[in-house]
Amino acid sequence: MKDWNEFKIVLAIGRAGSLVGAAKDLGNDHSTVFRWLNALEERRGVKLFDRTTNRYVPTDAGAQMIMAAERLEAEIMTLDRSIIGQDERLVGKLRITSSETLAYRILNEVLADFRREHDGIELELLVDNRQLDLLRREADIAIRATRPHEGELFGRKIASTPWTFYGSSGYLSERGRAADVESLSSHVVIGWDSGAVAAASIWLTENISPRAFAYRSSSLINQLMAVKAGLGLALLPCYLGDPEPDIERVQEPLPELTRELWLITHRDLRNTARVRAFLDHVGSGLIARRAVLEGKRERALDEAKAPDVREADASPRTNALNG
Repeated sequence: MKDWNEFKIVLAIGRAGSLVGAAKDLGNDHSTVFRWLNALEERRGVKLFDRTTNRYVPTDAGAQMIMAAERLEAEIMTLDRSIIGQDERLVGKLRITSSETLAYRILNEVLADFRREHDGIELELLVDNRQLDLLRREADIAIRATRPHEGELFGRKIASTPWTFYGSSGYLSERGRAADVESLSSHVVIGWDSGAVAAASIWLTENISPRAFAYRSSSLINQLMAVKAGLGLALLPCYLGDPEPDIERVQEPLPELTRELWLITHRDLRNTARVRAFLDHVGSGLIARRAVLEGKRERALDEAKAPDVREADASPRTNALNG
């Protein structure tokens, strides 16, 4: 086999287990992927997948091809990163992935400042609560709420991000405050959708009575708006809830839900000029907003009143990834 596209098709179907999932990964519709697979099996004279009701299961031949495709993909990605890593131009595209809450609350003003200094770099922001794969170049840079564990990744911790419950002034005046975790079950609680796997969702399931949930959403921004509308209490990151004037903390932050915010890239890309510029500049910009990210409200207010101090703190950009 000399055509890499044949391997890509089989690998995508093998990973997704369905034509619909593979089509999404390949950027085509599932009927096109179906025709490609049938044509490939006919050309090679071998069946690559058994079709069941819900899944495409690889045959022995299909499994062999998937393993070969994974090796080829790894080699191609390594070569791609190595070539890009030698790019010394401050031009081109950068794909960044971030959670919706960070993009909503803080990130855009930092990116706007970056663009004023580096107008030759095009930014593509993938707002996604999933952890996109930096090893497969799904993104060049990730701003994540988890420490990187893969040895190929390089990053720096920006801040700790505490979480706690918030309620609207109207709701709290009518229903009172929840003094502790146990009393939350007697309140109206805003939860996640049933399929959510976020740490906050798991914590709510384990600690709050199912009877307390009156509203659920897969979006933290929507949960925030539900709190503002008086629907109930929601568990939110402090950097999202604190700046809202019409809602307030119900309790102190929950230590077990404090997360770490990391700025991460692949080691092969970190010396690419535009990647390095982004890491230095945006790293400094986020660190300058550490008080907001860490829920230190009084310090954040002081910094907002004295922007010249904040800018001075952020000035040594070359050190943004050295601490």
